This record gives sequence, structure tokens and C-alpha cells, in this order.
Amino acid sequence: MATVDRQASLLTAEEFAKRPDSGMAEELVRGVVVMPPPPGFRHGFVCARLAKLLAIHVDDNDLGRVLGNDAGVVTERGPDTVRGPDVSYYSYARVPKGREPVGYAATPPDLACEVISPSDRWKDVMEKVGEYLKAGVLAVVVLDPDKRTAHVVQVDRPPVALGPDDVLRLEPILPGFEVVVGQLFA
Repeated sequence: MATVDRQASLLTAEEFAKRPDSGMAEELVRGVVVMPPPPGFRHGFVCARLAKLLAIHVDDNDLGRVLGNDAGVVTERGPDTVRGPDVSYYSYARVPKGREPVGYAATPPDLACEVISPSDRWKDVMEKVGEYLKAGVLAVVVLDPDKRTAHVVQVDRPPVALGPDDVLRLEPILPGFEVVVGQLFA
């Protein structure tokens, strides 16, 4: 029986970034490529809605860049993990104006947003949230389309759960940004 050296088959973030596009959503988790099932229409709608609202605010106030879910974030090294937040925001303080980085940014985003998919388990989503925060993301927003809620998790602050009638504010990361949570699902 042949044995496989698991360490030798693990990918680095750099190797993962150079792979040809498979046409599917992929993440690198501790050196191994994983492909979650495509999340569906509602998930895409909520992601696009959030990205649009964030981008309008960020562009109008010249704060930085809003990225969609194809932009990987290196959350761990040795073995490497690259996550693809559904929506992320990089301030110009983290990634200055000018040419956008090729591959993954050297720094994590200020904000990472995840929209819960039908196939997601809460435990797995919270593991991803912890990875983002440990990597240096300042805040993570988790949107739940079934419950029409938002959960905001920040370093050194207790998590905040918001209902559909509550206002999502992201101070001091995005000064002046606010949206009624239910509008993200409408």
C-alpha cells in the first residue's frame, strides 16, 4: 500500500493563487482546496445588495475599496488558509490608492462579511469569523437571510445581534455608514 506525504501535498496561499480558475468557488483550508456547493439566488442577491450599499458609501466618501467574493484573504500560515469573504472592505490606510495588488493583499481587510448559505453550519461560520479576526480583520458581519438578522463581531468587543428593524452601523471602520438590517434582504 502506497503512503502519501500529506505535508508535501499541501498548497501555500501563493500556489493556490496561481492555480487556473476552476469556475467554482474555492477556499484553501489548512493547505487543502475545498469547494462548497454554490449557495444560490438569495445568497447572491444579499451579497450584491450589501456590496452595492457599502460601495456607494465608500466611493462617496473616498474611503477605500469594496470587493466581491472572489478576493481571497490569507487567514493562516503553515499550513495556509485562504478564505473568500462574500464582501470585504479595504480602507486606503490598509491598501493605499493606486495599483491594486495582484494576488492576495498583504494585509487583511478592515471588514469581512459573510452571508449564511443553506449548506453552512453556524459552527463553521464562527470558525471562519475567528480566523478573520485573528488575521487582523477589524470587524466581521454575518448576515442570516432566513432570520433576517446581522451579527457583528469585532476584536475586544462583545458580539452584537441585530434584528430586521435594527440599524447596522460600522463605526469607526466605516464612519457614517448605516442601513436598516431588513433592507439588506429586501
